[in-house]
Amino acid sequence: MIVYFTLFSVSFLSATLLPLGSEALLLYDISLTQYSLFLLWLVATFGNTLGAFTNYYIGHKGELYLEKKGHLTAEKMQQYNKIFDQYGGMILLLSWMPIVGDPLTLMAGVLRYRLDYFVLIVLVAKGGRYGVLVFFATQIGL
Repeated sequence: MIVYFTLFSVSFLSATLLPLGSEALLLYDISLTQYSLFLLWLVATFGNTLGAFTNYYIGHKGELYLEKKGHLTAEKMQQYNKIFDQYGGMILLLSWMPIVGDPLTLMAGVLRYRLDYFVLIVLVAKGGRYGVLVFFATQIGL
């Protein structure tokens, strides 16, 4: 049980703005072979999606604070608004990517992107990434 809790925690934190990755832990857990691949995938996906929702919430509720601290300028807002206008919520399919994914989920909150679409798109992106990782790990016999 501690394995799943640890994976959930690391997956959650790695989806926030903290510089952390969860892929190595997932691969390690897969290599132990005593744990359900489906449960590992599910826990990592759920934790990472919940972490992305945390970014969304921070952006949604903390816009004024971010502006006050200089982390969010009118220029940045205009830039992200242009990206979301051009690509729509599908840009959130990149939420799984290191470096760019976390700010995208934060900006979705600042821009008040529809929460139901946000959760669905991010869940697909995060679940897809972990699914590919689990698939290739099992193919190479990890």
